[in-house]
Amino acid sequence: MRIGVLCSGGDSPGMNAAIRGATLRGVDVHGFEMVGFIDGWRGFHDGEMVPLDRPAVRGLSGVGGVFLGTSRVPPFAGGRGEADLTEFRVRMAEYGIDAFMLIGGNGTQTVASILDEAGVPVVGLPKTIDNDLSGTDYTFGFDTAVSIASEAIDRLRTTGDSHRRCMVLEVMGRDAGWIALHAGMAGGAQAILLPEFPESLEQGCDWVTSGRDRGRSSMVVVAEGFKLAGSDQAVTREGLDGFGRPRLGGVAEVLAPLIEEHTGIEARATVLGHVQRGGAPTAFDRVLATRTGIAAADAALAGQWGTLAGLRGDRIEMVPLAEAVGRLKTVPEYRYAEVRLNFG
Repeated sequence: MRIGVLCSGGDSPGMNAAIRGATLRGVDVHGFEMVGFIDGWRGFHDGEMVPLDRPAVRGLSGVGGVFLGTSRVPPFAGGRGEADLTEFRVRMAEYGIDAFMLIGGNGTQTVASILDEAGVPVVGLPKTIDNDLSGTDYTFGFDTAVSIASEAIDRLRTTGDSHRRCMVLEVMGRDAGWIALHAGMAGGAQAILLPEFPESLEQGCDWVTSGRDRGRSSMVVVAEGFKLAGSDQAVTREGLDGFGRPRLGGVAEVLAPLIEEHTGIEARATVLGHVQRGGAPTAFDRVLATRTGIAAADAALAGQWGTLAGLRGDRIEMVPLAEAVGRLKTVPEYRYAEVRLNFG
């Protein structure tokens, strides 16, 4: 069996470890032939690929980014319900590809679902720092992003305490606030603002003032997709992202002067940005990604196509793609409610 491995969407710490795990199990144990497409679907369209074997993946477990490269190039014309796979099948035959392992988040696994419905053998490996993919408890890359954001909170606290300032840290999270929730809890933030739960400016200022009144310099952690109560839109920058959506960013830079104006407390904003994606993955993400790759290779051997290697408790289980796509895994109300009581 010849399997094509492909990464799509944004990079995420642990992707190299996942490729290594899948390759060592697939090639050395199961006897597959595996190739990796360079820069995702761009490499598939252009016929740019590299063989995957033990030497190709040597030493990759702790390396950040993804050595194959990734992109947001679409796999075929049309969308769900109208995707034209004619050229796609021609390419598969030309390359001698029998099946795919697709490493990515919601968009990538939606493509995997389309391919599965069209009869193309495919297995999904879930990655996204946002942890917003259904069908798995955690995605690799998330723990690393939270660890980086938590370290940033610790560093901002020391300068905030020194100047009696309110520090507002913006982290990634368009529609799901998992990074902000976990990092904010780890750093003991006085307020955590998520896309799922709008809050008023007055409420946010009350939390900041409460911290000041207790002798604390407040830390506010906000996800980039957060909207103030009564607002219809998140804060955006110029241009569109790879999916044609408005590019988010800058909500912390909007909130900080508003907090300062309403409370009289000096406030400073920090936008963490792509630092969250970069660098070496944590040990947790290395292990999770490696186990995910191994499970995907085992699923290919067993013919468990149309599934995703999801973490359920402490086990990697093959979850039908239908359970993983079509809806985001957002922060549930009970998770926000339990921590909101501690704000201020």
